[in-house]
Amino acid sequence: MNVGAFEAFTLVVRRELCLSFRRPDQLLQPLVFFLIVTTLFPLGLSLQLSLLRDMAPGVLWVAALLSSLLSLDSLFKSDADDGTLEQLALCGQGLTVIVVAKTIAHWLVTGAALVLVSPVVGTALGIPGSAFATMMLSLGVGTLTLSWLGAIGAGLTVGLRRGNVLLSLIVLPLAMPLLIFGAGATDRAVSGGSPAGALYFLAALCVFTCTLAPFAATMALRITLE
Repeated sequence: MNVGAFEAFTLVVRRELCLSFRRPDQLLQPLVFFLIVTTLFPLGLSLQLSLLRDMAPGVLWVAALLSSLLSLDSLFKSDADDGTLEQLALCGQGLTVIVVAKTIAHWLVTGAALVLVSPVVGTALGIPGSAFATMMLSLGVGTLTLSWLGAIGAGLTVGLRRGNVLLSLIVLPLAMPLLIFGAGATDRAVSGGSPAGALYFLAALCVFTCTLAPFAATMALRITLE
């Protein structure tokens, strides 16, 4: 039975979410890493509250980026190993639809989860409640952009046996603007300044990657499948 692109997108997202919840270890690993790093950081350094608050945006964003990287390797690799990716590519829908669906599902189980628990982390790091909205918005946009960048890297390394190291080397340099402007937006919100400029730049990066990354990741996967 032929289905439309939106129906195929919905089915793939639902499949990815079901598989993620059946493997709670992979689902919780990035979240637990994010919580451990950010909550133990103030305990390990015994900083004054004012100094901790100054360092909090950088700590928060470094932990978020590293946590998101933990799950990028499994974006396409498990399906490529068992042949599911080839079947999805031959299902009658464009491979780009599959890439978009899998990337959105990845963000829902990793990036969105980090955004939801970020107020707990922000409280541990001394970030005031008035900055929580900016912190969550910047994390949401930043982690979505990182998922798109990760889709390109995962597509390039899916055929390699130990591609997770190379994946990190590909994605981390591209993610540096996210770290700089994401931490900058949170820092301005903490200090009472306007985070609008940094948030606009993050939004522009997100739109840029959302536009180009699906096609780049699709081309990388086609090279691997051929």
